[in-house]
Amino acid sequence: MGDSFEYIYEAFNIKDLGISYSGNPVLPIDPAHLTQRQPLYPLFLLAVYTIVVNNWVVIGLQCLLSVFNIWLVRRLLLCLGFSKKYDGWLLMLMLTYPAQMINACTIAPDILLQTFTVLYAYAAIRFTFTPATKYVVLMSIALIAGFMVKPVLFPFVFIHLVWVIWAAYKKGVKVQRPLVIALVPLCAALLYANINSSRTGKYHFSSNTAFNALFYNYKYIGATSGEDSATRFLHSERARLDQIMPYSAQYDASVSGGLTLLKQHLLGYTAYHLRKSAFIFVDPGKAETDLFTGKLTYGQLYSRTPTGFWETVKNKGISGLIAYCGQNPSILWAALVFFFNVLRVWGFVLFLRLRQYTPLLRWFMAGYCLYFALLAGPIENTRYFLPVSLLFAGCSVLGWIHRAEKRQLKNVIG
Repeated sequence: MGDSFEYIYEAFNIKDLGISYSGNPVLPIDPAHLTQRQPLYPLFLLAVYTIVVNNWVVIGLQCLLSVFNIWLVRRLLLCLGFSKKYDGWLLMLMLTYPAQMINACTIAPDILLQTFTVLYAYAAIRFTFTPATKYVVLMSIALIAGFMVKPVLFPFVFIHLVWVIWAAYKKGVKVQRPLVIALVPLCAALLYANINSSRTGKYHFSSNTAFNALFYNYKYIGATSGEDSATRFLHSERARLDQIMPYSAQYDASVSGGLTLLKQHLLGYTAYHLRKSAFIFVDPGKAETDLFTGKLTYGQLYSRTPTGFWETVKNKGISGLIAYCGQNPSILWAALVFFFNVLRVWGFVLFLRLRQYTPLLRWFMAGYCLYFALLAGPIENTRYFLPVSLLFAGCSVLGWIHRAEKRQLKNVIG
């Protein structure tokens, strides 16, 4: 994918130059690339490259990690009352989410991130049954590893702290020890930000924050005023920011400029962001599938003339769909994935209504999945939901199982 080379650059820059830097080492150093990609996935690549420089080996290991993640989710479901006789249902909901296989076979950190998010959920849910300190330790380790893979988990350190205190209180255990352990990820994140400060002159966790401050506006302008207006906005803002030095001032200008624009369109943008966040639950990931299979190029994806399904409906109406389907045979697969995504959402809602699980457990799963959806927002993409997609599917199966067994019991009684 487009970001892959940056992780590979960083792996070799760590090995050859001793610095965590995702840019091309023969070009002038760009401070943004010093903190854009967190180092754990490049270190994962480097561990392989030290033995053999072969990305097929990386992909093989990621496929094994993907299988491990599925196994761990199934093990968690067994703790929640899942029966092995429903393995077919679980497998069906997992196989009809192509992002799992696509990202396992792509040089990208998302499968490794999923490993740590699943580990975190496993420990958190076990803590709701047995409030042992070892589970808070595992949660904290998984969280630290997760945000060192991708910065998406960095804000979660605050939610983690609140949830551990709340869970400990609800379970009637002393809060002191869990609190101290739960503070470790926050301290680790602050320490990493301090290291970034010494390297770039700006105290921050990731340069992606400055990038997304503009990119969210770019996506919103594209949706409301057209792609041409969005492209002009992005180019003008980047040209303006390029004139600002040092990097700390450029970072602040990007963030403050993005926030100012968001405030000016607060209601409209909020509705747009929530709509995009909601869609990620049912997004079939057609563009990602077409990119992976070679049916779509990045040039086509980022062309000024949108040719996607929803753009076709918006611009040409139903009449344009016949031609679109003829040019995009993968729409049938996407429709099937969309159908199963709807079933996943429906089953998850059924799960949230199950009284056999404590509100603490159900609130955790709802909040955990919602967190990733809300952070993705306008850049809604199946790989941004991948960290919790297996957990979401697993809970959905629990919801459908309970509904089926309840209906079966009614038929027996009736």
